[in-house]
Amino acid sequence: MAAEQIAYTVKEFAPAVPGWLNKGDNAWQMTASTLVGIQSMPGLVILYASIVKKKWAVNSAFMALYAFAAVLICWVLLCYRMAFGDELLPFWGKGAPALGQKYLLGRAKVPESKHRGYNDVDDITEPLYPMATLVYFQFTFAAITLILLAGSVLGRMNIRAWMAFVPLWLIFSYTVGAFSLWGGGFLYHWGVIDYSGGYVIHLSSGIAGLTAAYWVGPRLKCDRERFPPNNVLLMLAGAGLLWMGWSGFNGGAPYAANIDASIAVLNTNVCAATSLLIWTSLDVVFFGKPSVVGAVQGMMTGLACITPGAGLVQSWAAIVMGMLSGSIPWVSMMVLHKKCSLLQKVDDALGVFHTHAVAGLLGGLLTGLLAEPDLCKLILPFDTRGAFYGGNGGVQFLKQIVAALFVITWNVVSTSIILLFIRLFIPLRMPDNQLEIGDDAAHGEEAYALWGDGEKYDPTEHGWHTSQFSEVAAPSPYVNGARGVTINL
Repeated sequence: MAAEQIAYTVKEFAPAVPGWLNKGDNAWQMTASTLVGIQSMPGLVILYASIVKKKWAVNSAFMALYAFAAVLICWVLLCYRMAFGDELLPFWGKGAPALGQKYLLGRAKVPESKHRGYNDVDDITEPLYPMATLVYFQFTFAAITLILLAGSVLGRMNIRAWMAFVPLWLIFSYTVGAFSLWGGGFLYHWGVIDYSGGYVIHLSSGIAGLTAAYWVGPRLKCDRERFPPNNVLLMLAGAGLLWMGWSGFNGGAPYAANIDASIAVLNTNVCAATSLLIWTSLDVVFFGKPSVVGAVQGMMTGLACITPGAGLVQSWAAIVMGMLSGSIPWVSMMVLHKKCSLLQKVDDALGVFHTHAVAGLLGGLLTGLLAEPDLCKLILPFDTRGAFYGGNGGVQFLKQIVAALFVITWNVVSTSIILLFIRLFIPLRMPDNQLEIGDDAAHGEEAYALWGDGEKYDPTEHGWHTSQFSEVAAPSPYVNGARGVTINL
């Protein structure tokens, strides 16, 4: 890569258009950032609010909403430079604010990413847009990781414990994976491939989610046995935002509007569609009918699986990855889960372990097999290829395994320590009497003002003796809480 890349050839530039700025790259990166942000807000907010039991709709949506806001403030105050700044340790950067005008308006750069690249030319990640663009783009990845993790503990985690957990996990867990694999840490320089977050985001959120679910404890028995979505159509709307936003998720990974971004976007959608169809077909074969929730899970596993290699594998390989991501996580969820005592004991509410940890691990390993050499040269600063293409590909596959073990171990240990620390001051799980009520107990608000979950039939209030169109407040021990009504028609 040339020491200096000039985006325009004119001699004079306006103050807002420095010579290194490429307007196309900057526009695409900001668009990709917005697409990834929409995956969380409102995508996962809507998905979580609608896929859970009615009495948990508000709480589930709020957990995602809070995480998005809290991560952003922590990110600019400290965490961005822990993940993409100067090295403190081989797996961690030096924390510092990313708020200064001079810092944010300067050209984006990942200082520890310097490689001795092809033809012995030093290669460093230095996109043609300002640091402010890169800071926000990477924030959206950090935010969605915490929100995905939340899916494991929906329906019972104490909201105050969650509010404490988010910044601590971001600081002590997420930044380690991001720096190690993306920011110039030891796994990055060793040559491990994680194109857009199969390990940093999906494997991390799935393993941390399972660990958190273990320490928080299970939902009520009645909720574990029956936890139907309260609005399947709204769930599909949230899933649609998630799927479409993934074009920015993987398409923004090259940090430029280049040809590799194009193939990454195509492969992302091909793999997701294939995975959805395979998962749905398995549901039909074994259960006799297609499941809409299952289709969303298949979509999710396909998206998670292609992420670590989206711009590095050929499109036929994206179909292969889709077939495997639609079947292997299906088996782990539908078959192995029922036979493993640990998985049965741990209440992973939305199966984040299967849809993200298993799928993300699968994608990382398949990338070590299927990464195509010429595609790797488009973006990676070192010579690499998947084992399928011979050469040093076998070594690459082993590197992918070692990196996965590091990410798994770090997330189990760090998540456990964080939750045990929080437990000293705040109960991790809501008490049973509040779990029976749900949103009204946690927030004093309800998603739907209708008689339903958590209420017992009371003939004096729910009976037919009441006058036509009468409205009666639903009983609640929380006197200042929101009230549901029942309308007799």
